[in-house]
Amino acid sequence: MEPDRQPTLVGDLVVIRPLVATDWDALFAVASDPLIWELHPAHDRWQEPVFRTFFADALACGGGLGILDKATGAVIGSSRYDCWVPEEDEIEIGWTFIARAYWGGRYNREIKRLMLDHIHRFVNRAVFLVGQDNLRSRGAMEKIGGQLVPGRTHRGGGKSFPDHVAYEICRA
Repeated sequence: MEPDRQPTLVGDLVVIRPLVATDWDALFAVASDPLIWELHPAHDRWQEPVFRTFFADALACGGGLGILDKATGAVIGSSRYDCWVPEEDEIEIGWTFIARAYWGGRYNREIKRLMLDHIHRFVNRAVFLVGQDNLRSRGAMEKIGGQLVPGRTHRGGGKSFPDHVAYEICRA
């Protein structure tokens, strides 16, 4: 069964729902903070032309998601499900970022828990690509149970990310 890559997921802190073109202004307002991207391999993603490509890719992939603060309804970030590989029973979760005011663990943990609980109904393995030098994101992956997969490469969409490492979380 093909995974539902555009769910609406509701937690205590966030609502995750399909990304739409009208999210551009609010999401770029979040993404235009250079400090969000300082450890990321695409450290220039805060610049409008670079982010515009990122946003268009999120819409085009069929799995782009907007993340909203449940209390205020404000767009605070985005994530996506992408690169479903049926023969490997896996999908990637990634391209996630949230506004710095929401950093510190609680929000990221809930976002990933909601996304994992949902997608594990469809696939056994969720794969996360993380910039090899992005120690903040790597630490966050380990906190939520991500297992580093040495030598793992990106398998979907004909893309290559040589400056990334892979983590996986399998269905319990």
